[in-house]
Amino acid sequence: MKAWLVLEDGTVYQGDALGATGIKSGEVVFTTGMTGYQETLTDPTFVGQIVVMTYPLIGNCGTNADDMEAGKPFLHGLVVREASRWPSNWRSQEDLNSMLTRCGVIGIEGIDTRSLTRKLRSQGTLKGVICSPPEGSKNVPTTAELTAMARQCPHVDRASLIKQVTTAQPYQIGCGSVRVTVIDYGVKQSILKCLVDKGCLVTVVPATASVQEILATEPHGILLSNGPGDPRDAGFAADTVKKLIGLKPLFGICLGHQLLSLALGADVFKLKFGHRGGNHPVKDLRTGRVLITSQNHGYAVDAQSIDPRAAYVTHVSLNDGTVEGLRHRSLPIASIQYHPEASPGPHDTRFIFDEFMAAIVQSAS
Repeated sequence: MKAWLVLEDGTVYQGDALGATGIKSGEVVFTTGMTGYQETLTDPTFVGQIVVMTYPLIGNCGTNADDMEAGKPFLHGLVVREASRWPSNWRSQEDLNSMLTRCGVIGIEGIDTRSLTRKLRSQGTLKGVICSPPEGSKNVPTTAELTAMARQCPHVDRASLIKQVTTAQPYQIGCGSVRVTVIDYGVKQSILKCLVDKGCLVTVVPATASVQEILATEPHGILLSNGPGDPRDAGFAADTVKKLIGLKPLFGICLGHQLLSLALGADVFKLKFGHRGGNHPVKDLRTGRVLITSQNHGYAVDAQSIDPRAAYVTHVSLNDGTVEGLRHRSLPIASIQYHPEASPGPHDTRFIFDEFMAAIVQSAS
């Protein structure tokens, strides 16, 4: 069956249907990771987005329950050059097409993803729509109708992205002696697993939890998780973080880093095409060491807006010089723009969790 990806500027890509049928709009972004397509599919940060995989063959290892980063995929569509229908891996439980179909994710394969990626790099991210009509359907929208839908992007509510992916109720995992409360803006399960591995009793609370509800969990430290969208659309979250400053050690990852920066008085801006993939070099300014990191974000902290009396930059991107980490001048507060848990990799930066644990111990002493 045929499928179409139509961009807001009227560009049309015709390919073959993959996964579920239907029509879904979203922001079209690309990710450069050569591995980890299942982690990408199930990362809640991709809610509202149509994801283009730059690596040409996707699905050759199948999918399995252990590599899920959330209970289900939240992305609005998947674009690949070629999807493997015959996975070969001892951990495989389901092929990619079957997983997408079962989870209701619309995809398209067989298009020139190199051309599409170059377009997004030169023009920036664009809104788009995937149309994959059921077999025999006679009500296929015209190109003009799909272009209009791409421009309107009716399936994306920017103001509610975090609320679409956060947990509905608090829950706990692990059984360690260090109590860490995670504010869930769209947390990856691998982050929680890393905390459990460090000996933490982890309490996960909704993004809408109040300061009182967060402190009622009696945390030794608080982690601000990754999540989707423009942090400026999540004023409620930044306000909560601002009230938590000085009460407990804080550690932010990705969106959590941006929300913490807003709470400290800094500003953010939208990147032209974002940082997404597992191969982004970052320099740790404290040591001079270069780290290969996993990233997934479309916004960055404005370095010029950071109050030097409150915080300083600890990490920068070697691709474009943007801020990749902050640390407070006097309080046990730090944040990073990249993903230290990575999953599937690289794991260069998992030591960041040790730094968070050390800050908690030092704060308690």
